Amino acid sequence: MAREFKRTKKGKDGFRRGKYPSRSRVCAFCVEHADYVDYKDAAMLRRYLSDRGTIEPRRKTGVCARHQRLLSVALKRARHIALLPFTPDHIRTMGGFAARS
Repeated sequence: MAREFKRTKKGKDGFRRGKYPSRSRVCAFCVEHADYVDYKDAAMLRRYLSDRGTIEPRRKTGVCARHQRLLSVALKRARHIALLPFTPDHIRTMGGFAARS
């Protein structure tokens, strides 16, 4: 008596995928047909900074490569003219990261 097993669909790497396929993200700047990223719009730029003050990667924000390059330049310009902080306030006031022994 041979047993019959159900075959499961696997991806290219051999692992099972979820029930629903992942949706591809659309670049927010491409939707608006933006030619440049305005460094003076601090409220919009703050969305692309992490809580630690670092620039979020493309895979997290869903921005295309062209606009990610423009975004990083705009963030750096906004930091330079003090529209955005280089580090978050709680790290600045506490004096750095956790104490090392």
